[in-house]
Amino acid sequence: MRDFHIPGRSAVYAGRAMAATSMPVATLAALDALRAGGNALDAAVTAAALLGVVEPQSTGIGGDCFCLYKEAGSPDVIALNGSGRAPAAATIDHYEAHGISSLEATSPHGVTIPGAVGAWETLLEAHGRRGLAAALAPAIHYAEAGFAVSPRVAADWANSEDKLRRAGAHALLPNGHAPGVGTLVRQPELAATLRSIAANGARGFYEGPVAAAIVAELRGRGGLHTEADFSEGRTASRFVRPIKRAFDGLTIWECPPNGSGLLALMLLGILEGFGPAPDGPLGPIRVHRHIEAARLVYRDRDALLADPEQATVPVDHLLSDDYLASLRSLIRDDVAMTDLPRAGEALLPAHRDTVYLCVVDEAGNACSFINSTFESFGSGILAGDTGVILHNRGLGFRLERGHPNCIAPRKRPMHTIIPGMATQDGHAAMPFGVMGGHYQPMGQSWFLTNLRHYGLDIQQALDLPRAFPYAGMVELEPTFPQATIDGLTQRGHQITLTRRPHGGGQAILIDRQAGVLTGGSDPRKDGCAMGY
Repeated sequence: MRDFHIPGRSAVYAGRAMAATSMPVATLAALDALRAGGNALDAAVTAAALLGVVEPQSTGIGGDCFCLYKEAGSPDVIALNGSGRAPAAATIDHYEAHGISSLEATSPHGVTIPGAVGAWETLLEAHGRRGLAAALAPAIHYAEAGFAVSPRVAADWANSEDKLRRAGAHALLPNGHAPGVGTLVRQPELAATLRSIAANGARGFYEGPVAAAIVAELRGRGGLHTEADFSEGRTASRFVRPIKRAFDGLTIWECPPNGSGLLALMLLGILEGFGPAPDGPLGPIRVHRHIEAARLVYRDRDALLADPEQATVPVDHLLSDDYLASLRSLIRDDVAMTDLPRAGEALLPAHRDTVYLCVVDEAGNACSFINSTFESFGSGILAGDTGVILHNRGLGFRLERGHPNCIAPRKRPMHTIIPGMATQDGHAAMPFGVMGGHYQPMGQSWFLTNLRHYGLDIQQALDLPRAFPYAGMVELEPTFPQATIDGLTQRGHQITLTRRPHGGGQAILIDRQAGVLTGGSDPRKDGCAMGY
């Protein structure tokens, strides 16, 4: 039971259905979709499309998505990879010939063919009840009628002013500046594009005037994209075999590479061998163990994670008990590692923006869904008069000949976004996810160990302060106890207190015996969980 004298929020309880997203209006739209006859997948796509309007810095139709879906009564967890591919002309020869060894955040070369719209259509055709036009209706309404900017959105928008100005996205800077809290923002050009998709399906995005305008914008900036690349992108989404690992009585499911869900499973495998730390959820030993484990698995990500259609990723080896035990043996409770074996430094941008949402419907179907433009406002490139902000997922590639994750034609980059799903005895137990770019595997494993090892409820597990080892430092949210900060410093960690919260998160816990759903939504975002 939480202390009601301390500011915070309670977990949300319901008996029939529930949705949890990073914006209240999107949570409500998801519930409306359920009440209109849709299932959890219909509700998830509805919420994701709306979030692209009202949380535009984090997601949109110019981004990618991944999905895990557990149908009630089925033993399978369905996984969809909705990440886009590089243009057909994107060869390492081209970049070397033009002296391009790294990519700027606003570079057209960082834009892969957006996968979200094609993924939404693929998912709804296979498992939905209502179709893409119905899912887009709330997004169209708010793009036309406008939405009032919420506090977290306003803060992120203000932090992106310089990027948007450099990229020429002046339509997103009314009166030359980011809109403040409570400002009503309308996006008529985006509404027109959404209407085209509603009328024509995904072809309305990947073919015809919208695709032509996006390609013209990118090529005008030096990009290699063609209308043929976009046409191919309409059907690029793939149903894939999810990967899994047992953890504390649950089975945790993730999308396979090119996504980073593998890292979350590796972290859980390392940490389960330790069990709960003796100093509790915020003690220096607990935090230190998690940091050290993350340093090891992110090292493997940087060296090995890539598109499995074009590179070999040793998933079985990395998830094996023997390998994870060998990593665990490197971690000492009293001191941080000074040297990592086979260290591989990342050439990736700072971790940034994504939206995660989850829905459980009355039939017991559970959906874990994540949609992203990667950095805040992605590349900052506003494509012609389409209203579409294009992501910069291509920054996940390496421009290093011979690296497994080296850019190549029609290749998917290493991806950070990862929905999660927990099952128990073959039934959905909890869709969950934590946003925050590179932080996501760390965030998922932090949330799950909070919940299972330290007995926190679903909301407390999301609320707890977060840590992340990044770029040689340990980033701590400033609400950590001073004793923990001192203990980490004494162990050799270089500490910095981050001004920006680490991501966000949502989860819905399913108690089948009691017939109760329990939802949590991260206070680091503006959203909520609601049910009925």
